[in-house]
Amino acid sequence: MKPGDELPPLSVPVTRTLIVAGALAGRDFKDVHHDAEAARAAGAPDIFMNILTTQGLVGRYLAERLGPGAVLRRLAVRLGVPNYPGDTLTLTGIITSTCDDERTADVTFTGTNSLGRHVTGTATLAFALPAPGGAP
Repeated sequence: MKPGDELPPLSVPVTRTLIVAGALAGRDFKDVHHDAEAARAAGAPDIFMNILTTQGLVGRYLAERLGPGAVLRRLAVRLGVPNYPGDTLTLTGIITSTCDDERTADVTFTGTNSLGRHVTGTATLAFALPAPGGAP
């Protein structure tokens, strides 16, 4: 792993179940995340994903791409266009720097859907030292 390395993309279908389950798991009971009529009354065409679900998907993406030894140390996100049901969120990332002494890597990531950029941000991940004898 070195600066400039691109992480393989991850495509996530944005379903009603994902949006509602993510909001409920994060105890976000705001009606725009589970009630289509309330979302329309608020000016949206349908329910939409909350920020905690987006952050969870980013965490999943980074963990899957950087391996089980990666620990998320810092996450900074900026939301853009909403994620509505029936769309696909595609996450991509690039290693921007590494520090061998601290066993860390910085990553810049973007998540896009058919409307444009849903999320952009940066993350710092740390990597555990291997166990004595090389066992994980």
